Amino acid sequence: MQERYADETDDMKRFHSLLLLLLLSCVPAAPPAQTPVPSPGTFRLSAEDDQLLEDLSRRSFRYFWEQSDPHTGLTLDRARTDGSPHDERHRQIASIAATGFALTATCIAAERGWVPREEARRRVENTLRFFSDRAFHKNGWFYHWLDFKTGERQWKSEVSSIDTALLLAGILTSRQYFRGDQEITELATRVYDRIDFRWMLHGHPTLLSHGWKPEDGFIRNRWDNYSEHTILYLLAIGSPTHPISARSWHAWARDLNPYPGYRFIGNAPLFTHQYSHAWIDYRGRSENQGSRIDYFANSVTATRAHRQFCLDLKRRFPSYSDDLWGITASDSRSGYVAWGGPPPQGPLDGTVVPCAAAGSLMLTPELCMPVLRRLREQFGDRIYGRYGFVDAFNPLLDWVGPDVVGIDVGITLLSAENLRTGRVWRWFMENREIPRAMDRVGLKRVRLEKPAGAEKAGPSRVTEPRTQWRAAERLTAEQPGAK
Repeated sequence: MQERYADETDDMKRFHSLLLLLLLSCVPAAPPAQTPVPSPGTFRLSAEDDQLLEDLSRRSFRYFWEQSDPHTGLTLDRARTDGSPHDERHRQIASIAATGFALTATCIAAERGWVPREEARRRVENTLRFFSDRAFHKNGWFYHWLDFKTGERQWKSEVSSIDTALLLAGILTSRQYFRGDQEITELATRVYDRIDFRWMLHGHPTLLSHGWKPEDGFIRNRWDNYSEHTILYLLAIGSPTHPISARSWHAWARDLNPYPGYRFIGNAPLFTHQYSHAWIDYRGRSENQGSRIDYFANSVTATRAHRQFCLDLKRRFPSYSDDLWGITASDSRSGYVAWGGPPPQGPLDGTVVPCAAAGSLMLTPELCMPVLRRLREQFGDRIYGRYGFVDAFNPLLDWVGPDVVGIDVGITLLSAENLRTGRVWRWFMENREIPRAMDRVGLKRVRLEKPAGAEKAGPSRVTEPRTQWRAAERLTAEQPGAK
C-alpha cells in the first residue's frame, strides 16, 4: 500500500484511509472459510497419557466432592491447592457455574466408580432439590454468587444468565445420567421449565441480557457477539416452556478474529471457545444458513491460533514453547485477570494457565497433551496438588498461585472426559431439547470428508464414541503483518 500511494499527499492518504474504514464498517465480516469436514478422526492416547489424565481427572473430581456442601450441593468458587480453608472473603462463596461443573463431575465419578453410585445420586438429588425448592430465583434465573451453606446472595451479585446456563447444563446432564430416577428427572425438569428465557430478553426481539440486579434492574450489556454464550442461546431456543425465537441465534455478531495464518470468530480468552463445547457436541455440524460456521472447527482453529500467539510472545517471555503455553482468564501475581489472545488482552507477563491447554483437550489433543506432560514432568508437585494443577503460575517470576478455581478445574475434567470417552457430550445431547434447538437454528449434520492434506491420526485407545477432530484451517498465504 505504501508503494502504491507513495506520490499521494498526506491529506489524500488520510482520505483513503477514512473511506476504507467507513466502507468496512458497513460490511459484515466474512465468515472463516469452511473446509470440508473429515471422516471421523481419532487420537491415540498412550498408556502413560491415559494414566496422567486418569490421575488429573480424579484429583479434579476430588475438588468438587470435597468443596461442595453435601446438603445444598453448592460448590465453592475457589479453594487452596492443598484443600485448606481459604481466607475469610472467599471461604463461603459458592459459584453456580462451578456447581454446574460439579453436577457433571459427579456423573463422571459415578460412571468411573470413583464414588458409589448411590452416594453420587444422593448428592445430585440434594443439589437439584435445593435449586428447585430453596434457592432464590427471579423468573427461574439464579444469582451468580451464593453462600455455600445457606444459599443466600453474596457480593451483591447479579442474577446471571450465563452462569444459570452453565448450572443448567450440569442439571440436564444429571437428568440424563440418572434418567431412571424419577425424583431427579422431575426436579431437573422443574428447574429448566421454570426459566423464563423471554423475560431475559428485556424487550429486545432477539438478544439476551447478561443479567439482572434488584438494585438496578437489567444489565445493559447483551450477549451480542460470539463467546461462551452459545449454550445459553440453545437452551433458550430449545426451552419447552419459554422458548425464544431461533432468530436470536443469528442475531449476535460473529466478528472475524484474524491472526497471521489463521482466521476464526471469537474473543481473546480461550475459555470462550471451550465452555459450551464441554457439553454441546458440535462435531460434524455446520450452519446451513447465515454465517455457515462450523463451531467445533472454529474452536480448533482458535486453540491453534492461541498456541501460535504464545509462541510469538517467546521473545518477551522465553518460557513459552511448543509444549508450554496457555493463557486464559485466571489468577495472576496481581490478582484475577481476564487475559488471553489473539488479539492480546490484559497485562501479559508470561503466566502459564494449565486449564487453557487442558480445556482444549477435546479440541486439539495433539497440541494439549504435550503441555500437560511437560507441566507434570518439569514442575512436578510444585504446581500439582490435591486438586490437580494450580490455577496459574509464572516460571519467569517464580510465582505459583495458591488456589484452584472451580470453573477451571471443571473445564479440565470435562474436556479430558470428552477426549477419553465422549460421555459428557453423549449424556447432554440425549436431552431432546438440545438437538431440537440445533435443528431450529440450522445446525445440521454435514457429510464427513477428509480434506486434501489433512493430518493423519492413529487409532484411538477408546472405543465409545469415536471422537471426530477436524484439522484446523491453516491459510495458504500469510496475511499482511505475518513474520
